[in-house]
Amino acid sequence: MKRREFITLVGGAAVAWPLAAWAQQGERMRRIGVLMGGAGSDPEGQARLAAFLQGLQETGWSVGRNVRIDTRWTAGNADDARKYAAELVALAPDVLHSDGTPAVAALLQATRTVPIVFAVVADPVAAGFVNSLAHPGGNATGFMNFEFAMGAKWLELLKEIAPGTTRAAVLRDLSVGIGMFAAIQTAAPSLGLEVSPITVRDAPEIERAITAFASSDNRGLVVTGSPLTALHRDLIVTLAARHKLPAVYASRYYVTGGGLIGYGPDFLDQHRRAATYVDRILKGDKPADLPVQAPTKYELVVNLKTAKALGLEIPSSVLARADEVIE
Repeated sequence: MKRREFITLVGGAAVAWPLAAWAQQGERMRRIGVLMGGAGSDPEGQARLAAFLQGLQETGWSVGRNVRIDTRWTAGNADDARKYAAELVALAPDVLHSDGTPAVAALLQATRTVPIVFAVVADPVAAGFVNSLAHPGGNATGFMNFEFAMGAKWLELLKEIAPGTTRAAVLRDLSVGIGMFAAIQTAAPSLGLEVSPITVRDAPEIERAITAFASSDNRGLVVTGSPLTALHRDLIVTLAARHKLPAVYASRYYVTGGGLIGYGPDFLDQHRRAATYVDRILKGDKPADLPVQAPTKYELVVNLKTAKALGLEIPSSVLARADEVIE
């Protein structure tokens, strides 16, 4: 089944199915609450939800027959995350699924008993979500989105595609932790780069900060992954183009939207894999005993149209490694 067709098929499952649709079924109905970090209107968020639902289907769960899904979208808003987390917990779900660090933080504020399976979380140990990756120990477990070594790879890519770059701004969201920027800082000197952080809070601040940073030559961007950078990705891509800044992004969906180059985990795969943990918990496993897992699939995506607009020639060594080249 094509991805678009699947998203259309499961889109209606993002809200709870009417009781009458499943009450007549003989099989026990289980309930899953889903807290998504993005906006419901964002195709990337819908694709992640669809991947999770596909994973449930592959493990034998059918919406409306033996499982009911209640979904809320936070759109990167911390107040909404807390409100919707409380709403979902009040529905007495068997298990909760979250997308992104702020979402799981909100769920853990709302409950320390309902099992939580997260995806796309930056540093669950530092955030206090789990005791350790191997032995989570509480009511939450799931899938990390980045290992800190990824920060060095982003800088290496930036120097490879734009060797003249001497200074890089790193767009980050403090709600997903500061460990990644520390790793980037550590790697920068060996690549001849000076790095400085730009904290993402809202659109006006992003525009002011990038415009000020771009005021001199030989500069580039590294855009780390977070709900807020995803929410404002069109603005970030537009500003990078306007100021002729080579930019490396944390995921493919920035690049399909016009960004230059992206390298990072396959987030749809993370949500599909999260469904396998939800399945295991519904069948009796405890989140405390399920180890947090690192990404297993990564994607390198290059946008040659954007490169041409920036006056850059992407090295053949990068193109040879790319999983997808947009022309």
